Amino acid sequence: MPAAARWPASPASRPAAPALALAAALGALQTLALVHTWAWPLPLAAAAWLARACGRAPPRRAAALGWVYGTAWIAAGTWWLFVSMHRYGGLPAPLAAAAVALLAGALALYLALAMALYARWRRGRARVDVPLFAALWLLAELARGVLFTGFPWAASGYAQVDAPLAVLAPWVGVYGIGAIGAALAALAVQHLRGAAAAAAVLALLAIWQTAGASTFTSPAGTLAVTLLQPAVPQDQKFDTAQLPATLAWLAERLQAEGPGLVVAPETAVPLLPSQLDVFAPGWWGALEARHAAPDRAALVGVPLGDLDAGYTNSVVGLSAQARYRYDKYHLVPFGEFIPRGFRWFTELMHIPLGDFARGVVDAPSFAFAGQRIGPNICYEDLFGEELARRFRDPARAPTMLVNLSNIAWFGRTIAVPQHLAISRLRSLELQRPMLRATNTGATAIVDHRGVVVAQLTAHERGVLRGQVQGREGTTPFAWWASRGGLWPLFAAALLGLAVARPWRRGRRN
Repeated sequence: MPAAARWPASPASRPAAPALALAAALGALQTLALVHTWAWPLPLAAAAWLARACGRAPPRRAAALGWVYGTAWIAAGTWWLFVSMHRYGGLPAPLAAAAVALLAGALALYLALAMALYARWRRGRARVDVPLFAALWLLAELARGVLFTGFPWAASGYAQVDAPLAVLAPWVGVYGIGAIGAALAALAVQHLRGAAAAAAVLALLAIWQTAGASTFTSPAGTLAVTLLQPAVPQDQKFDTAQLPATLAWLAERLQAEGPGLVVAPETAVPLLPSQLDVFAPGWWGALEARHAAPDRAALVGVPLGDLDAGYTNSVVGLSAQARYRYDKYHLVPFGEFIPRGFRWFTELMHIPLGDFARGVVDAPSFAFAGQRIGPNICYEDLFGEELARRFRDPARAPTMLVNLSNIAWFGRTIAVPQHLAISRLRSLELQRPMLRATNTGATAIVDHRGVVVAQLTAHERGVLRGQVQGREGTTPFAWWASRGGLWPLFAAALLGLAVARPWRRGRRN
């Protein structure tokens, strides 16, 4: 084979610095696929390089490669946390940058351990190495998504939302997609036939996707919806000089819309009801009167509670029926609750948030016009297994989902398209439309196939109107995740390790 056509020399036989630099570059490339549809092959190619490199390295070197790769991957995907801590929180830039780097490095330890075990157990045979790499990759991603409340942002499966692997979402979910992508990457580096087999699998999935993927749901009527995007910069959101104009615009839009559902984003009203009564008397009363008609309803993001009962990040539903309330269940560390031992860190920032109380994981839906509308707030739509809990009883399952978000904390960054991709993956997993009402973007209507059918320009004030089709039925993912959470995937990963184990003492090629 000509030298130019060979794989690069293994990290065990090359200087450490170039190998680590290449691992960092390939890890960072993951981010491109989260914001550009054309980039979906890049993470698969990067994972293939990692499988090849770690398979030819001693465990300690493989751990270093996995850690550098994972750190660059997570840091490139979440660097916008710097904006929230420094620009809006007032944390000194070096400390904010260090916090992002430390978070990425800590979360990358899971992948470092996975790659060390892969280097130790690999045997140079596809029947061992492919399930082994996929199982360890899956365990690393599950650990990142679950342990210490979980932080699954930029999970590898999200890079495939516009790729052939997306057709598997209603079967195996985002983590399953990531594991299958890892298996294809490991298969591709075995030999020429392995690469051809991986390409053939992707081609077959693309054909399946084009021909029409499996549909597990059926239409359940349509609903007229209006989604509001106030576009209030985060540094003005709690400014008392700006609040009257913001509240006036919200009141006008919430009351001016015709029949149907109107949704205002997370903390669209940034005041407790008791504070609002002082600041804008009669604001809630006028809104409730407007939505007492049977053909009108609204969902509004607002904090609720008091010092004695505790505070919640909530959604209030207004309709001719009783007032509805949804309290956020999966809270954001440091933003909505303070992990033990880290209060000193949060006190360095000037962010008007603190410890919130949790809601319940399987909250009831908001019933309106024959639809069951399931709210989730911002960060919660990263946890498909938690949204799936609402699908255990088909009679109570949402016919559509609505995400109310405020990611103005992160400015004009890639966080906006990343969060849209996350919501699209939830639609694919559950085959439900996802309505996204956000402060600064991405405000959008996503159908049950994960397709964005309408969207507002980010960071501009606007109103998005459309007709949304609700859906009935349960996907395989919703069925097993509603009953077992992510445990079936843990079991699948352990099965992959079991498949590899009989050959662990065999000869290594």
